[in-house]
Amino acid sequence: MRPSGRQTNEMREVSIETNVTMHAEGSCLIKCGNTHVLCTATVDARVPPFLKNSGLGWVTAEYGMLPRATNTRMRREAKNGQSGRTQEIQRLIGRSLRAGVDRVALGERQIVIDCDVIQADGGTRCASITGGWVALKLAVQKLMKAGDVISDPLVDPVAAISCGIYAGQEVLDLDYPEDSEAGVDGNFVMTAGKLVEVQMSAEGSTYSRAQMNALLDLAEKGVSELTAIQLAAVN
Repeated sequence: MRPSGRQTNEMREVSIETNVTMHAEGSCLIKCGNTHVLCTATVDARVPPFLKNSGLGWVTAEYGMLPRATNTRMRREAKNGQSGRTQEIQRLIGRSLRAGVDRVALGERQIVIDCDVIQADGGTRCASITGGWVALKLAVQKLMKAGDVISDPLVDPVAAISCGIYAGQEVLDLDYPEDSEAGVDGNFVMTAGKLVEVQMSAEGSTYSRAQMNALLDLAEKGVSELTAIQLAAVN
């Protein structure tokens, strides 16, 4: 039995509220159970120096957790004092979102996705990717409405979900009690049935090829459900 009482293939309740801030070109508040993340998208006419005069666009991300997002207060991370975990997560978010972008169609501009964890209960990086795509889509819609972008550069939705082996069973969408005790923990980033990135590790025990396949099947189910929620939020 899972601590939450969910079935092994059952996700937490997911909701996405859009346009939650007045200044950002795109924004949403994504709630995956008790994990809540505010995602905003900012359009910048400047691109990183290595892309100047290339005609290619860029999508990047920053990630952070508020001091009381967790059960004990964390110190705020200064820009130059980010932990290795924070840097790794925001690079993952940027890579994941770029996988679904036609950078030629985006044009020579940058969109920055900020993901701020308000409350954490496991799966914050997955929620950030899923909500980050919604914020990105809303920003692109504004660019298209203004005539700054002609064709939609977002090829497919990008979403992410965690899966793992908890108490000997393959389970979908780990919350913190499961994540902290899982024998195997994995994060799956997907777009349109294709893998973007997989992060899997044996936390307390090794796993077989069959178990990995079972986790991948669960991830596909979860991402398909998340994609439907994403599309409903932006349409």
